[in-house]
Amino acid sequence: MEETEAMLDERKERLVIDGNAIYELDLECLRKKEAERKEKESNQKRQGKRQRG
Repeated sequence: MEETEAMLDERKERLVIDGNAIYELDLECLRKKEAERKEKESNQKRQGKRQRG
């Protein structure tokens, strides 16, 4: 893994500039929400297969 990739993995936040507004995103929180979304999606697919079969 390159040094820059490792640095991106270790980052905890990101600044987003949108016109005059500046947003600070918590990357750990975003990763957690994405993992929860994928788990929920996976569970829904499994339940759908059970109901059909």
